[in-house]
Amino acid sequence: MIKMHVIGNLGKDCIVNNVNGKNVINFSVAHTEKYKDAQGVQKDKTLWVECAYWTDRTGIAPYLKKGTQVYAEGTPDIRSYTTADGRQGSSLTLRISGVQLLGGRDNQGEGNESRPAYGNQQSQPATQNMAANEITEPMDDLPF
Repeated sequence: MIKMHVIGNLGKDCIVNNVNGKNVINFSVAHTEKYKDAQGVQKDKTLWVECAYWTDRTGIAPYLKKGTQVYAEGTPDIRSYTTADGRQGSSLTLRISGVQLLGGRDNQGEGNESRPAYGNQQSQPATQNMAANEITEPMDDLPF
């Protein structure tokens, strides 16, 4: 099994489609790396990953807007095609098993409680979303 993890920003709003009675949320994630070339000049390299999230849980779709930072995981799927001029091409699509909203460019200090996680994400303990001063039980009484 091959598993991919992607963290990046959405390039445009997601699209929800219905294919043969099944829902799929399509979106693209961009990850930009900064590096220096041989002459020491700062350059940017952006990699785009097309994502397909086959799910009945489409409640996350309104949150998947352009510029939103997401974490997505799933399995890669390579698709081959022929272009209009007859050339062969291929594309990499990530078949999403879980997605989590991390933030976005237009956040106005919203907390994690407004950023749902969907798919095979493990649920996080409630204390992770609380500030350190909100924890009411002594640290030495934790069950682990």
